[in-house]
Amino acid sequence: MGDERAIRIGIDATAAVTQGGGIGRYTRELVGALGNEPGNYTYRLFSARQPAELPVPEPIPQSSAISYRQAPLSAQWLYRVWYRLRLPLPVQLFTGTIDLFHSPDFVLPPVLGDIPTLLTVHDLSFLHYPETFTPALVNYLNRVVPWSVERATHVVADSEATKRDLVNLWRVEPEKISVLYSGVHERFQPVTDDKVLAQMRQRYGLGEAPYILSVGTVQPRKNYEMLIRALKRVADKCPHNLVIAGGRGWLYDQVMDEVREQDLEERVRFTGFVDDADLPALYSESSLFVFPSLYEGFGLPLLEAMACGVPVLTSNASSLPEVAGTAAMQLPPTSERKWARAMLQVLGDSELRVHMVAAGFRQVRRFSWQKAARELRQIYARLLE
Repeated sequence: MGDERAIRIGIDATAAVTQGGGIGRYTRELVGALGNEPGNYTYRLFSARQPAELPVPEPIPQSSAISYRQAPLSAQWLYRVWYRLRLPLPVQLFTGTIDLFHSPDFVLPPVLGDIPTLLTVHDLSFLHYPETFTPALVNYLNRVVPWSVERATHVVADSEATKRDLVNLWRVEPEKISVLYSGVHERFQPVTDDKVLAQMRQRYGLGEAPYILSVGTVQPRKNYEMLIRALKRVADKCPHNLVIAGGRGWLYDQVMDEVREQDLEERVRFTGFVDDADLPALYSESSLFVFPSLYEGFGLPLLEAMACGVPVLTSNASSLPEVAGTAAMQLPPTSERKWARAMLQVLGDSELRVHMVAAGFRQVRRFSWQKAARELRQIYARLLE
């Protein structure tokens, strides 16, 4: 492949235009970083028809290396055509001619010709915790994701934990999988402007009280019910509220029931989905960040909290030890007693907090979207050889 012609990479950007957090954010950050890398690569993005309500103001990153087309079909229709009916409608109808195709969201559409394909698998939570998804979604993912993994030339996993899952649960050859860690956006740094912090508190109805923060969609896999029971054990020993920031997910009501059962309506605040621009202030204003999740493919909120100078408690499950390193206190996700004790310990020991914050800043430096983009470009280059 000569240097005179640009290398054309096709990318499915549907998640970027349909999802605010999670994979939508991952796709936006990674494509934005790819577009900023020098070299003769161009990126031909396409997405399903944009929904009326965009998840963020400008979901497609701007760069001279990036072009974008919308398909005339909604995401639901594309899924029907590609994965339910398995019609061989090639992705090149939307991207034009490409040299390699990358799907950053679990599923691989039909691709014309003998070009390499790359598939990102973020996690296999639907196998580990099927009860935290709707049955229809579990059914769909169990059919379509293994089929996509099998057809892909190569697979990218978010963590060594996800790679292990692919090898152990689906017998994928280890050499078919590369681990690519996510990065942390530069906007995540300590916010010290009192006015900005006060406006954020007002916007999300957080009142004046100090708070412990957790971030992530409200659904069973995030293990908020255990966290609420842990808070109950310490509620009379500290003035802190618990703020849970994230959209309503599957089985949201169970978490609300737990709040009522523990008689903590006054102490647990749900913000709903928080705008990306407000997150740094939300993290910075918290006294402690807690992430008790049962299973994560990566666990980006840990790094965002560390980047904002907040001490972190995390569960020791799945990929989270890889992300946290020695900078966070790691706890079993099932022991509310240990979580309660750790929360009190960190809130009550200023020396420990200073030490944890410094370790967090060091840990975050190991992860950046630019580094992820460079590593991804190396994977593209290997596949194109």
